[in-house]
Amino acid sequence: MPDQRTHRFRELFRRNKRVLLDYFKRRVGAENASDLLQETFVRAIRREDFDTIADPPAFLKQIAINLSRDFARRRESEAKYFTPSDAPEDVAEPAVEPDALYETEELARRLLEAIEALPPKCRQAFVMRRFEDLSHEEIAARMGISRNMVEKHLRLAMERCRAALD
Repeated sequence: MPDQRTHRFRELFRRNKRVLLDYFKRRVGAENASDLLQETFVRAIRREDFDTIADPPAFLKQIAINLSRDFARRRESEAKYFTPSDAPEDVAEPAVEPDALYETEELARRLLEAIEALPPKCRQAFVMRRFEDLSHEEIAARMGISRNMVEKHLRLAMERCRAALD
């Protein structure tokens, strides 16, 4: 039932957000922490088998570890091509404001609820497109539906997600 699943995710988010956010701040810095926190929960919610995971907080921590490793690799790779002399010298790094963090968390919660409330096939098509980066044709083939139906599902999903964020 989507309402129970949404409630479980909301509780899981509420109980684990601070620990995960602190972890990300230590690993990648405050400026990227809230983005990676949001990505952690997005990756968890898109797992169809999430309800069968024995230890959800440990699973979230593993996602966070993987994301921070990926982030570090990406940063290392970017450092090879971007030298400090290419950067403006007097640019201060922005601090994460508590209000901005709250707003990000609120937007993530509303988006999560909107995705969870989508009809199952609509949600499946949306996840495949937005998180797995599949083409409309690939989604149609995997779901056994027409490309037009995929487009209808995606349109509905986007409308509902936008409405949830307004």
